[in-house]
Amino acid sequence: MNATEALVQVDEVTRTFPLDHSAVTALDQVSLPVAAGEFLAIAGPSGSGKSTLLNLIGCIDRPTSGRILIDGVDTTQLSPARVTALRREKIGFVFQTFNLIPVFTAAENVEYPLLVQGLSASERRTRVAEALESVGLSARAQQRPDLLSGGERQRVAVARAIVGRPALVLADEPTANLDHATAFTVINLMKKMRDQMKTTFVFSTHDQKIVGEAEVIYSLEDGELVGKRTQGGKNNG
Repeated sequence: MNATEALVQVDEVTRTFPLDHSAVTALDQVSLPVAAGEFLAIAGPSGSGKSTLLNLIGCIDRPTSGRILIDGVDTTQLSPARVTALRREKIGFVFQTFNLIPVFTAAENVEYPLLVQGLSASERRTRVAEALESVGLSARAQQRPDLLSGGERQRVAVARAIVGRPALVLADEPTANLDHATAFTVINLMKKMRDQMKTTFVFSTHDQKIVGEAEVIYSLEDGELVGKRTQGGKNNG
């Protein structure tokens, strides 16, 4: 697949959640493509639907209507077992709250997805070492999360997301709990990973300074797609 083809296609996706005797619409008829190799931001205020959209793209949740294609496969038609396999093989996640296992070292946290994939011990060691080196944390490999700074914990989370060599990494507000300097370090690290590994990155944020680091920005407001612009600021919709 070349960089101009859509790795992800979100097609008229709506997601509603029941509330008492009615329903709340978190996303309303959202459509957008994500090209392979893109560094893309989903921007908008809290409650705009950013996390809901990432959860749907990541097959953590399913849309109420519409469909999401990954590599041309309609994920809404897959069985739970196939969805689990697709997530394991093609998608990495970086969470706002890091989601590291507190009793594991940095290396063990990064290794965990490879255990699920069933790789050999030698292959796991090689990949973990490469991933930690790529985020500049080789020297901290044996430290538990409570001994790492917030920025270091998020870099471990990035290493964990890329260690399985997924085609797509989804990062939900990955800088929300970081100061600005550390936030830019993490975003630039993800951009470097994209350049080196050709991984597609989609991240959500409400921070306009961080939004400016993306190449393509989609804006959400009250669950609706309200605009798209490129890195240079040209308005495309």
